[in-house]
Amino acid sequence: MGILDGKRILVTGVLTDASIAFHVARLAQQEGATVVLTGFGRLSLVERIARRLPDPPPVLELDVTDPAHLQSLAERVGAHVDRLDGVVHGIAFAPASALGGGFLDTPWTDAATAIEVSAYSLKSLAMAALPLMGSGGAIVGMDFDASVAWPAYDWMGVAKAALESTARYLARDLGPQGIRVNLMSAGPLKTIAARSIPGFEKFEGVWADRAPLGWDMDNPEPAARGCVALLSDWFPATTGEIVHVDGGVHAMGS
Repeated sequence: MGILDGKRILVTGVLTDASIAFHVARLAQQEGATVVLTGFGRLSLVERIARRLPDPPPVLELDVTDPAHLQSLAERVGAHVDRLDGVVHGIAFAPASALGGGFLDTPWTDAATAIEVSAYSLKSLAMAALPLMGSGGAIVGMDFDASVAWPAYDWMGVAKAALESTARYLARDLGPQGIRVNLMSAGPLKTIAARSIPGFEKFEGVWADRAPLGWDMDNPEPAARGCVALLSDWFPATTGEIVHVDGGVHAMGS
């Protein structure tokens, strides 16, 4: 019997089998959950990746900036499961001008895109899934430590700070319904999204020097395990929290 036995979990943000979200879906299934995936844009790619999971799940199209997609999400998910016990927010995007060291030159339109897709979408996704959720449900978002300014991360760092604040306010407003909202803050991993950040290689040195437990940038399993734990009933009184799965770097001085 797994820690997610009998639960229905919606997982967003799967792009390749290197995605943290892919490994969350895999571990969730191994722990007894029924999983539904969403994808955006390259839906055929997500469908192909989904077939690599132990039990290939349905894949639904979801653009978190499209009101029609959000309004129909509960109905479309409801065609596959009768409820949702957990929702994983693994969605983030920033235009090229918002990353790579040009912080002062990024136009508002590009900064706004990063914030809408990467932070505001946590609220959008939560509200879209809410009709299928009840007391004991869990929403888990994927974070990257926004307490400091990182090289090259620029407006995505600002978006992650907004994500952290959004999670706290969601925890406040959904708590009376028995729904927990937490974030898992992972160390840097060599995902497709990470490789699109100019200067990403600078993070490797930081973690090599400062992680007391060490950190493998090629291994998403620890981060995925953190998400699965937060989805489970083992954190029944935890909400508004950021659980760091980063080898301990967040706690170390420079």
